[in-house]
Formats: sequence, structure tokens, C-alpha cells
Amino acid sequence: MQWLQQMRLAKYLAHAGVASRRAAEGVIADGRVTVDGELVTDPARDVDDHSVVLLDGNALEGPEQRVVYALNKPVGVVSTARDTHGRPTVLDLVPSRGLRLYPIGRLDARSSGLILLSNDGELANRLTHPSFQVPKRYRVKVGGSSVSERALRILRAGVALEDGLTAPAEARRLGAHAIEVTIREGRKHQVRRMCAAVGYPVVDLERVAFGPLRLGALKPSQHRLLSVVEVERLRAL
Repeated sequence: MQWLQQMRLAKYLAHAGVASRRAAEGVIADGRVTVDGELVTDPARDVDDHSVVLLDGNALEGPEQRVVYALNKPVGVVSTARDTHGRPTVLDLVPSRGLRLYPIGRLDARSSGLILLSNDGELANRLTHPSFQVPKRYRVKVGGSSVSERALRILRAGVALEDGLTAPAEARRLGAHAIEVTIREGRKHQVRRMCAAVGYPVVDLERVAFGPLRLGALKPSQHRLLSVVEVERLRAL
């Protein structure tokens, strides 16, 4: 079946469900991919539907069926494909049915809420690359005194962290010790560090929205397959 005219090798691997396009570039650079019997380390190498592409000596058969799952990640589960310390991962909670799924974005083990899993590397790149500024909304319980208007103003203006000033966030008070924060960046532990910087250590953090998707009625550890309409909304971001 003819499924493409011509495509860069990194994109081919992403469409085949190997990894996101950026991660696929690393796989190619590591010398793990051959095209028509030739070792290729250039991710920009063009391939077509007649090319024989092998990863670690195993043939890739073109793109898998594209799927995207929404998962309510519970506390204690890590958002990686595998964990060297033997902790449960998000992939343990979603049946792969033979597909090579990987998480889109990260939530640390102490945090819970909405995370996506997919075998669509191109979509993963669009949802996580900083240039697309996909909004992610969190509900945060904090310690210390009652949340002040001054702290909210700083969050909205941008917080000075050790790796630079954050972009302006949306922030509103939900209660004396609870706030809702929306960011469009993806720095490590960003929301936790932002809250700590304005004097409020995080006690509990839950992601409740990712772009147009909402956590909704999903209970911890539950997942659901996104509809075609929902996936198209993600692609349109």
C-alpha cells in the first residue's frame, strides 16, 4: 500500500511510532537505523514507500494506526516509558495493544492528573515544543499563609527562577490555600518552583487541562481513547 511520496527519515520514524520526531533524531544519530542496507545518521535523509528502513535490525512497516489516550495519572506513578528504579509507569496503566505508546509531556511522581499517551510522534512534538505554547492548567494546594493578591500578581507577571524569568501565567485563587495556574511552558517542576518562589510550597498538584482537553470525570488510573474530533482539536493548536 502506498502511503507516502517522500518523507524525512526522522519524521518516518515518528510516524511509525518509534518516538517523537526530536527523539527519533537521536535514535538515528546513534547509528541504530539503516535505509536500504546503508547505515544512516542524517535525520534529514529522505525515504519513500519503497525504502526498507530497519531499526536495530528490525524492519519498520510504515505508520501504525494513530491513537491518543487521556489518562488520570495517580501520585506515585512516573510519566516515563520505563523506570530504572522499578516504579510503576503510565504505560502500565494503558493497554498498548501492540502499539508503541509514549507519554506526551511530563508530570512528576508527586503530581497527578491529565497526561496523554500516543504513538503519534508528530503530534507529541507539536504539543510539547515551546514554540506552540500549548496551555496546561493545574489546581494547586499550597502550605503557608492564605494566598495573597501580591503572589497572584507575580505569577501573572512572570516569576524569577534560577533558569530565568517565566512567561506570564494565568492565576486565580480557588480558596485560602488553593489556586489554579495555567502555563504555556514546560520547564521541570515549573509550577512547584513558581509557587515556592512566591512563598507558597506546594502540598498537592493536579493537572486538570491540557490544551482543549479536560480531566473531566476520569478517576485516578482511569484512561480513555480520544475521539477523532478531540485529536483534530489538538492538531489545530
